[in-house]
Amino acid sequence: MTTRPTAGPTAGAGATTGPAARSATGPTASSRLRDVDALRGFALLGVLLVNITYMASAYQGTGVADPAFGSALDGTVRFLTEVFFEAKFYLLFSFLFGYSFTLQLASADRDGAAFPPRFLRRCAGLFVLGLCHAVLLFPGDILTTYAVLGLVLLALHRIRPRTAARTAVVLLCATAAGYLLLAVAVAGTGGTDTATVTEHGRQATEALRGDAGSVIAAHLRQLPDVVFMLAFFQAPAACAAFLLGLAAGKRGTLNDPTGHGPFLRRLQWVGFPVGIAGGLVWAHAAQGDSDTAYQLVAMAVNVMTAPLLAAAYAATVLRVLNGPRGRRMAAVLAPAGRMTLTNYLTQSLVLAFVFTGFGAALVGRLAPAYTVLTALALFAAQTVFSRWWLARHRYGPVEHLLRAVTLARQPRRTEKAT
Repeated sequence: MTTRPTAGPTAGAGATTGPAARSATGPTASSRLRDVDALRGFALLGVLLVNITYMASAYQGTGVADPAFGSALDGTVRFLTEVFFEAKFYLLFSFLFGYSFTLQLASADRDGAAFPPRFLRRCAGLFVLGLCHAVLLFPGDILTTYAVLGLVLLALHRIRPRTAARTAVVLLCATAAGYLLLAVAVAGTGGTDTATVTEHGRQATEALRGDAGSVIAAHLRQLPDVVFMLAFFQAPAACAAFLLGLAAGKRGTLNDPTGHGPFLRRLQWVGFPVGIAGGLVWAHAAQGDSDTAYQLVAMAVNVMTAPLLAAAYAATVLRVLNGPRGRRMAAVLAPAGRMTLTNYLTQSLVLAFVFTGFGAALVGRLAPAYTVLTALALFAAQTVFSRWWLARHRYGPVEHLLRAVTLARQPRRTEKAT
């Protein structure tokens, strides 16, 4: 997530005639949910590897390298993160949000409940959680964006799968075209004021090392820039991924990934070379290039290529999950994926204590290579904790809270998770 960077219903609350609804109670339900949960766990790791870079340095995303870390190793770690992770994994999360929307429709239908009130309560709960998350822990929150875009998904939930997919492609193309037009408009007008950005980064670093009031004030000062980035960069791409997930859910694409082997291989053959090429352009522009027009061109390239790399990652994970090593991978990733919301918020909580004045205040003090190791260690701990917790509880702690808000009552122990 580049922040700072889940047969379709035909009426009413949903119908049980589509493939997604049929599979929810059919013999493939457990394997389908395992694959979806494992994909969520994989996306959670990718999001963490990106978000930690923004919490570890106030210069990340500014176009100016952190002056505290100028070694070749530091630059290489940043570059590889931007090529392979940044702006890719929140798209996979968004796809799964759209896909899970179809599961929630089927769940409401099984319960004989009206779906819109349920989903609106869910969006309201996500928005409140996201707002608290952004102010207290990490301004690059994505939950508020999901809550708002969820209303779009609700309004379009009767859309045909092919129409949803075509709309997603048009939205991505229009967004990329907008960046290219803006690049033409600003060409030759100057670029990033490196001295000013460096000073702002220094001030932000000092504020984040201060007491709790100083940290929260720093987050509040960052929010306008974050909202701008979310609205004009992440939101259109996330909305497109929502629609692709909705289309996949209506067609039951993840019900039997082994039946889509040739398609998954094509995603890999196309997604990896095109996505990595686009990531190289994106990373090059992010590595201190001060030409604003070039940065906008790189954003246009990324809008079109990042979804292909995200799709290639997903195809690879699905193929492994349904291969001889699938059970082992699922045992690691699926529990973390079932507790995605709890783990996402816990990541920010832990990292806030690591990098801000809430705790060790290591912002600007931990080299990029060590931030990667920190992220991997944190995720490993979360996989162990998630497995332990779910052996004793049906839902993660925050998932239980959000489900209670969604249902407007305490969930029953016998209810299926969606």
